[in-house]
Amino acid sequence: MRRTFAALALVLSAVWPGTAQAAASGPGRVALIGVPGLHWSDLGPERTPNLWRLAGRSATGSLSVRTVGRVTCPYDGWLTISAGVRSAVGYGCGLPPEPVPDGTGAVIPGYDYLPRVARQRNAGTLGEAVRAAGECTAAVGPGAALALSDRAGRVDRYAPSPARMPAGMLAGCRVIAVDVDDLVRPYVAGGRLPETAEALAPARRAEAVRLADAKVGAALAALPGDTSVLLAGLGDHGGVPHLRVAAMSGADVAGRFLGSASTHRESVSILSDVTATMLTVAGVAVPQTVIGVPWRAGGRTGGTEAARNALIDADAAGQTIRDLGGPFFTAVAVLQVAFYLAAFLLTRRGRGLSGVRAAALALASLPVATYLVNLAPWHRTGAPPAVLTGGIAGIALLLAAAALRGPWRRHPLGPLSVVTGVTAAVLTGDLLTGTPLQFDSVMGYTAVVGARYHGLGNIPFALFATSVLLLATAIAHGPAGRGRKGAAAAVVATLGCAAMLLGGWPGVGSDFGGVIAFVPGIAVTAMLIAGRRVSVARLGALCAAGGVVVMTIACLDHLRPPASQTHLGRFVGQVLGGEATEVIARKFGAMVGTLINPNLMPIVVAAAAFLVYAVLRPGEASAGVLPAAFERCPTLRAGLIGTLVSGVVGTLVNDSGAAVLSMALALGVPLTLSVGLGALGGGIPYARASQEPASRSLVSRSN
Repeated sequence: MRRTFAALALVLSAVWPGTAQAAASGPGRVALIGVPGLHWSDLGPERTPNLWRLAGRSATGSLSVRTVGRVTCPYDGWLTISAGVRSAVGYGCGLPPEPVPDGTGAVIPGYDYLPRVARQRNAGTLGEAVRAAGECTAAVGPGAALALSDRAGRVDRYAPSPARMPAGMLAGCRVIAVDVDDLVRPYVAGGRLPETAEALAPARRAEAVRLADAKVGAALAALPGDTSVLLAGLGDHGGVPHLRVAAMSGADVAGRFLGSASTHRESVSILSDVTATMLTVAGVAVPQTVIGVPWRAGGRTGGTEAARNALIDADAAGQTIRDLGGPFFTAVAVLQVAFYLAAFLLTRRGRGLSGVRAAALALASLPVATYLVNLAPWHRTGAPPAVLTGGIAGIALLLAAAALRGPWRRHPLGPLSVVTGVTAAVLTGDLLTGTPLQFDSVMGYTAVVGARYHGLGNIPFALFATSVLLLATAIAHGPAGRGRKGAAAAVVATLGCAAMLLGGWPGVGSDFGGVIAFVPGIAVTAMLIAGRRVSVARLGALCAAGGVVVMTIACLDHLRPPASQTHLGRFVGQVLGGEATEVIARKFGAMVGTLINPNLMPIVVAAAAFLVYAVLRPGEASAGVLPAAFERCPTLRAGLIGTLVSGVVGTLVNDSGAAVLSMALALGVPLTLSVGLGALGGGIPYARASQEPASRSLVSRSN
């Protein structure tokens, strides 16, 4: 059976996205120089001559230092290198403890606390792998000892600083690490790094950078000439996360960007990639538990100065998205609630229907505008937040105007088809081109936050599933109106399944929870169009089918070589290794936390209340807008129910939780209202006799 799966995986690899190979063929000597807090803006030919020369002979990129918490203190950064997975002992930590000398090596005091109390059972993976291969470890500084220690907390050779290294200490070991902590020490107060560290005066920061550069220079001078040097800014120093420095020396990679298959970005990598890179360069087998792949060189940078500027810009873009995210979603929530209130008051009086319809289409156009704006280099302007916000608003208004002004405006489903078609097409194109539009988007993700780096994010999934389902039902309206229900259901099934596979395919969408949620939404929509009854039992079976589909994809991904796997395949490895429980528990906790999010839940409550009231009491709530929409376009009812099913299931199986349902409602309900308003405005009378069947069928067929 395993041979069958392996053969199938080999066949699928022909169309499976390729990933990185090892950073070096090995075996060789590798040295990690960790400088927590190091940012590309710190480097310059005058102020940091040693670091600048190292960058000049290296591939350069950004390091996303995200571990478990919002920010990463140096202790957690070094611990993640040791474990090969995101690890943390809690924010507000101090610097790594000073090891106790033990012959030529040293032992970290109280090391058993990590697996016994802090549940960091992967701590020591790097050092243990090196020791199992018959090689030795050499650590300079407390953080380096934490990274290279074995499961007993011991390193073979140790020196407290580059200035106190015995002669020839580094020559006999293949795996070396050096801790340069001068950039974070000025922020330490009371032996710990505070959560909101105050900014240093420029002169004091410059002095800390100078000291760090001098220690890096001393370490480089002591390294044997055949050493591959990895430079990493392994943590933050306050309450604001940043992208940090990543560099890897080598004549074959110098002048290129540095990234990894973990992120699918040519200039971004993650902390656990450092673990995999060190072991690969040293010719040591990478343990299956390491959730990272070796660094790889990408495209040309145009020189050290150009690379530094580009990487500073990348961090600035991520910071803008991080800072703007909260206010943006607050504004979206306010607009959504205000829209439903205005729609309730105006439509029940039969006034302002055209204005309500225009507002509905503008709100529905807002999400895709957040991706289209990334076609322009807004982050390189003088005022990125203002330009980004203005660009999003402008694009949304233009799309809404196009939906209302084109020849399709005469059909109630025309404007809906335009908005959903553009949304589905943009996200499809984005997935097929490496997701450049979702990356650094307010409704996407950013490497600064580090929750996701590529593929279909949870909010984009909600928008993708909703737009595909509603667009499919608009297309199915034609054959369904001619009595060809089977053909109409086939349209939904074909478009839905194609989109579902695109969203879940490793290296393209790589969305685990999205597949589980999309399958029942597609099936429910198709069944309702075909006139089939949907029961609770069938709905549960469809959710289970979604789980089977995504686990099959994940298992096939797991059969590929570790360096080629995506997070889907690595999750299977975590399940087999008994490590998935903590991951699932953490994601479940994050999901529950979204249920009290002040930006998300108002959207859910307002949209759901309006929808239910408009269905149960159409004459009082919305002048029969929804019954008119469902009477004129019966397939739309099925699409809306399928959207709600996907949204609810997506909320339960994704760590973004309520964000999935809120965005599905934010897109689906205004578009549905626009159809009803178009039907009423087009001279379709609202027959009170149709209220009862329309409302009853929407509720009964969903049970």
